Amino acid sequence: MNELACLVQQTADRLAGRRVGAVVAGLAGGGVEIRGAGRTGPDGGTPGPHTLFEIGSVTKVFTSLALARLALDGRVRLDEPLAEVLTGPSGERAAVPVRGAQPITLRHLATHTSGLPRLPRGMLMTSLLKPNSPDPYAGCTAERVLDGLARTRLRAVPGRSFRYSNLGAGLLGLALAQRSGAGYEELVAREVCAPLGLADTCVRSDAERSARSAHGHTKGGRPVPFWDFAAVPGMGGLRSTAADLAVFLRAQLAAGRRPEAPLTAAIALTRETRHRVNPFAWTHLGWLGHRLHTQQGGHLQIWHNGGTGGFGSFVAFDPEKQVGVVVLANTRRPTDPAGTALLRRLQDGFASTG
Repeated sequence: MNELACLVQQTADRLAGRRVGAVVAGLAGGGVEIRGAGRTGPDGGTPGPHTLFEIGSVTKVFTSLALARLALDGRVRLDEPLAEVLTGPSGERAAVPVRGAQPITLRHLATHTSGLPRLPRGMLMTSLLKPNSPDPYAGCTAERVLDGLARTRLRAVPGRSFRYSNLGAGLLGLALAQRSGAGYEELVAREVCAPLGLADTCVRSDAERSARSAHGHTKGGRPVPFWDFAAVPGMGGLRSTAADLAVFLRAQLAAGRRPEAPLTAAIALTRETRHRVNPFAWTHLGWLGHRLHTQQGGHLQIWHNGGTGGFGSFVAFDPEKQVGVVVLANTRRPTDPAGTALLRRLQDGFASTG
């Protein structure tokens, strides 16, 4: 086993020591290693490259990449107001809140600068979200989401400040699906998965994929069902595998180096768009980014994490050092520390000079 494979396996083993199971991918030096540890469930085997996990908020980078694709094709504009894209059940324009005479745009939704709350609390649809429910978003139909949106008060003027919003990402996915005339899953399959050759990134699993799915568990070890995000899967409704996400990261690393690589223009657009959060951190379309202090190596890290009722995920990469990591686990405990530690190790010891 080479050094990269050893590091990846060690990370998976450490995660599985506290979780039911984990799969880790490491990309460095042009190579990819994927290793699993633990179990897919109480009676399951060791998870592997093609085991499906809920990826939670990592979904947001797929939603934003679909936005970039549609923008490049002229089907939407990044600065198009959400109210001009989002429609109600009868085809009428949705009522979208405004603050400071500044409308919420698609760019604002993708960079978490819309001023919308993180979750739709304080809205009439609050009763739909039940934190202790095994499936808290199942009641978020389009009608109820739009009704709640019309009654929402923005926390900030759109475009002015960073406020992470699951609601905003869910609305972005809904709006893009409406504009494209397709469901969200079909939109992502057409605009992202097909060009990259992703075989298992989906919202709903068929029988064959279900047989390869890990079973989600709470911190206490209780099994939980897959979440149903109803009309707002763009905030966190995708399921995927380490194999698919490794291909996705390879495309991210290739952008800027290989103009002919799939989705290069759209990936470049997601990273050209930037909203500064503080001197060291910013948001892209979908991604979060920061640069470490020089005492920590000064490395660039672009990342997103995710968590649902029974799963945790972390995806990160450094386009300068040409390294990346994927961490998937089937409990909700944070995967970020292990993923970040592996990324730092790859940045320090596996930098590509090509």
